[in-house]
Amino acid sequence: MKKGIHPNYKPATIECACGNIVDTYSHKGSYKVDICSACHPFYTGKQKLLDAAGRIERFNKKYGRAAATQ
Repeated sequence: MKKGIHPNYKPATIECACGNIVDTYSHKGSYKVDICSACHPFYTGKQKLLDAAGRIERFNKKYGRAAATQ
């Protein structure tokens, strides 16, 4: 590597709002994030699938609308 053209990488800590801490190296330094792989629903398997058809039917039933014609 050429000297003087690369950023200086130093130890950094990335802290998530859930309390997960990751030790790594960064040229930015330490910082905090809102969500990480330890608490993200996609990675934890707690992702909810939306039932759009059921939601529309509940809305129509709640507000007394007639069923949509096709």
